[in-house]
Amino acid sequence: MRVQDWHPDPYEVNDKPPRQRRAGWVALALISVAVVAVAGAFAVQAGPRKQDTGSSQRSAPRAQGTGSSQPAAPRAQDTAGFQPAGRSPAGDAEQVTTAFIRAWSAGSLDEAADLTNDPAAARAALAAYGRDLYLRKLTGTVTGSAPTSAPVDTQPAGAATPAATIEVVTFGLSATVAGSAAPGAESGTWSYQSTLTAYQVPNGTGWLINWDPSVVAPNLADGQHLATILVPSQSTTVTDAAGNPLSSYSDPGIANIATLLGGHAPTGTGMPGLSVQIEDSAGRAVPGSQATVTTPKANVVTTTITQRAERAALNAVSGSGESAIAVLQPSTGAILAIANNAQFNDYALTAKVAPGSTMKIITATALIDDGLTSENSPVACPATYTVQGVTYSNDQGESEPAGTPFATDFAKSCNNAFDQWWTRLNGQLASTAKTYYGLDQPWNIGLSGEPASYFNAPAGASGSELAEEAFGEGQLTATPLAMASVAATVDSGQFRQPVLVAGTATVSAAPLPASTDEQLKDMMRDVVTEGTAASVGFGPDVYAKTGTADVQGQEQANSWLVAFVPDQDIAIAALVVDAGSGAQVAGAEVKAFFDGY
Repeated sequence: MRVQDWHPDPYEVNDKPPRQRRAGWVALALISVAVVAVAGAFAVQAGPRKQDTGSSQRSAPRAQGTGSSQPAAPRAQDTAGFQPAGRSPAGDAEQVTTAFIRAWSAGSLDEAADLTNDPAAARAALAAYGRDLYLRKLTGTVTGSAPTSAPVDTQPAGAATPAATIEVVTFGLSATVAGSAAPGAESGTWSYQSTLTAYQVPNGTGWLINWDPSVVAPNLADGQHLATILVPSQSTTVTDAAGNPLSSYSDPGIANIATLLGGHAPTGTGMPGLSVQIEDSAGRAVPGSQATVTTPKANVVTTTITQRAERAALNAVSGSGESAIAVLQPSTGAILAIANNAQFNDYALTAKVAPGSTMKIITATALIDDGLTSENSPVACPATYTVQGVTYSNDQGESEPAGTPFATDFAKSCNNAFDQWWTRLNGQLASTAKTYYGLDQPWNIGLSGEPASYFNAPAGASGSELAEEAFGEGQLTATPLAMASVAATVDSGQFRQPVLVAGTATVSAAPLPASTDEQLKDMMRDVVTEGTAASVGFGPDVYAKTGTADVQGQEQANSWLVAFVPDQDIAIAALVVDAGSGAQVAGAEVKAFFDGY
């Protein structure tokens, strides 16, 4: 874009009158310039000067833009230059500077250049300024002036007729610049101070600006130009769904998750910053010349974590060490909370332990779906049951007689009502876990860009191993995230893979058969009303399953509980390692969560 083709908004120069400089002298404001101009009190007289060709070549000023420069041509006429009101040298210098800024801001580059002693070089520099910075708007204000004794040569080389009256004028500029000519390009306002030297033409009344490249920007020298550059974002902020940084939760586990997410942030989510710098003729940046226009905005990774759920979950796990909670939204699979009371050990995602009796949800699904039993079918639960020489007992030696509805076995979590089906379950546990619950395969929840397995059911399990897996022990491993997903699937009737970052590619599964899902809901409600979770004190809308998994070498069992509340669209799994029964410990944490939520 050529500067003469600009169509900017009307530019303005601040018309605030300059403050008094010295006794008896009154500095005139830009409004005064305008009034006097209308009245014909002053004018710019075009004296002899160089041919203005619009070339980008500059005259040869000082190297650093701070001293005097040789003029392009003399201005010998008495009326040469800008004719000010003549109140004082300070006022005259400020008037010519104000007129220069006004013309420059309006895009009248010829008019602005004619107020200097080198119009060709000035016009080329002003044009380059607009072109190189993709200038959209420019405003300026004169802020002060002071006399100087530094000589300004106003005649050709060899002449010795210095100006008698010389002033250094300080002014501020605000330039709206952009990274490119595109309408949506990153843009911002570059505000800075600059100075120029103005002098009264010898033997005359007019004033001119001693041209130097540093007039348009401090430290700009001959052979250099300005340029805008985009500064890419280098940082990443990981937030919850509402934009609150995960670091605000002051939890080591959440901080660890934020670190993992920040290390794999998607590119292009931040906003670049914009800077202006001085470059040499080869386009190389002059060291130390960068000026910030806008700062880069950090890459942002927004998670599905909600403050309401996360605060309630963190409070719930605070009472027990080595505990973890995962909370999901069944309708979407969004992970609403991940809470751990194990420092950086994110057990909610990384624990690989037997799920205990929470596995009976999957076992019951396989049995009902295959027509082997139903919630109302009679299934005895003997006190002991032996498979291939391995004898299994129920918790606390309980048993249920013949004719006991399967729903009651489920509600009271009687192990031997489940392991006795081992001859009919070859491969069924693993296939049911995958077919309906999306388990036993890698999930990419968006945590690190790499899929991970959160549940494992050995497909080749048989004999006593398979019998043990039917009630949730043996070689099975699960995380609270996986078991929360099991509860969420029963709630909605359809598996939706848990995700921590929206837009992550997910795996799918078949919907639960409607009759199977309805029976599972009935049985999980029975757990709360008359089964192992009856003592927890859940409300009327909670559906749950307790789990107590014995672990060799531990003093106590691992405590599990999964639950969902349809009206709240929320599902949860709690695990407390080496703690005791599911209802007593994990159940208390889930109750605390619901009370806080």
